Amino acid sequence: MRKATLTRDTKETQISLELNLDGSGKATIDTGIGFLDHMLTLLAFHGDFDLTVKCQGDLEVDCHHSTEDIAIALGKCFDQALGERRGIKRYGSFTIPMDEALVTCDLDISGRPYLVFNVDLSGNQKLGNYDTEMTEEFFRALAFNAGVTLHLNEKYGKNTHHIIEACFKSTARALKHAVSTDKNKSDAIPSSKGII
Repeated sequence: MRKATLTRDTKETQISLELNLDGSGKATIDTGIGFLDHMLTLLAFHGDFDLTVKCQGDLEVDCHHSTEDIAIALGKCFDQALGERRGIKRYGSFTIPMDEALVTCDLDISGRPYLVFNVDLSGNQKLGNYDTEMTEEFFRALAFNAGVTLHLNEKYGKNTHHIIEACFKSTARALKHAVSTDKNKSDAIPSSKGII
């Protein structure tokens, strides 16, 4: 089983996180940020990952530290659970229509972290106690700590909740494919260099 556990304590956040890449989509999420709880639950469900996240953060300041630190921890757990990346399909791509919004995620578990984020969240809205501008920070921290090249492109959309939800769902589905194993190459590292 490809699993990872991480505890991360700073002066701003205390986080415990468990990830099982070969799970069934079960999630137990408690971040103190209702919208982020919803998004992480969707990430687990649509990725078929089992995910447990507990975070106590300085929400009296804002949601920035908690959101970013959770993504750092989640990225590190993906990196740890994938190990040498043997047998994985490596690439994933998925487009999610969420009512009027359409978002595509393309990713490569490459060991070369990068984020392209063409998603218009310029209104700087709040969804509950979640600042929507933190969505880009979440995916940047996830990509850079997991060692993933991640491209998120919004084709169109109006409702901010729908756009962000499509980002999380498309990423989950793309990750689900990328971390799945190729039965014909179960011990091979999917790179011509022989290492990721």
